[in-house]
Amino acid sequence: MHLEIRQTKDGSNTLYVPELNEHYHSVHGALQESQHVFIQHGLAHVLESRKDIKILEVGFGTGLNAILTFPFALARKAFIQYDTLEKYPLAQEVVAQLNYDQLILNPELYDVFLQMHQAPWNQPVSLIPYFTLQKIHETLEEFCPPNAYYDLVYFDAFAPDKQPELWADEVFAKLFRAVRPGGVLVTYCAKGSFKRSLKAAGFETEALPGPPGKREMTRGTKPFVAA
Repeated sequence: MHLEIRQTKDGSNTLYVPELNEHYHSVHGALQESQHVFIQHGLAHVLESRKDIKILEVGFGTGLNAILTFPFALARKAFIQYDTLEKYPLAQEVVAQLNYDQLILNPELYDVFLQMHQAPWNQPVSLIPYFTLQKIHETLEEFCPPNAYYDLVYFDAFAPDKQPELWADEVFAKLFRAVRPGGVLVTYCAKGSFKRSLKAAGFETEALPGPPGKREMTRGTKPFVAA
C-alpha cells in the first residue's frame, strides 16, 4: 500500500493513503485529535474511577495514541495493559519519517515509541512495570476478545465510508461484549448511523465537543445494569 507523509495544521505528521483517499489522522491536527479524543475523553475519563485498566485500540497505525497514553499513565501512576490491533504494520522507514521525535520532544519517550514499533507481534511486552504492550496482527473481524475484559476502547479505524465493514452492527456488538460494565468506547466519529449501531449494541452514547475541524465526537459507555 502506497503511503504519503502529510503535515497537519498543528505541525504533526499523518499518513495519506491515495487508494482510499484517506488519512491516518485528522489533517486539522493529528496530535490535537489524538489528545482530545482518546486521551482527554477516553483515558483521563476512565482513570477517574480506575487505576488498573486494559485498553483495546482498533488501529495501531502510526503508534501516536499508544505513545500519548504511555506518559499519561506514568503521571497518573496507572497500570496499563495496551492491546492494539493492526493487520498492516508500517515499515520502519515510514515510522522514521513521521517527525514524532520533534513532536514528543523527549529522547527517552521517543526511544519508547521506537520500541513499540519494533516489539514482536502477538505477545505481551513489558516496556516498564506500569505499561504492557501487545500488538495483535489481526483485523477486528478476526479478533476474538474475551468477554467483559476491556475498560477502554480506542476506536480509531478509517472512516465509515472508507472501511464500512469495521462500522457494522456486529462489530459493535462484539466490542460491547468485550467491554466491562462501566467501560467506554471513544472515537472521532459522530455519524448518526454509527451512534445508532452503538445504541443497538447496548452502549449509552454521548456527543462530546470534537477536536479541531470536527463539531462532535462520540463516547459510548457500557451500563452496569443491562437495559
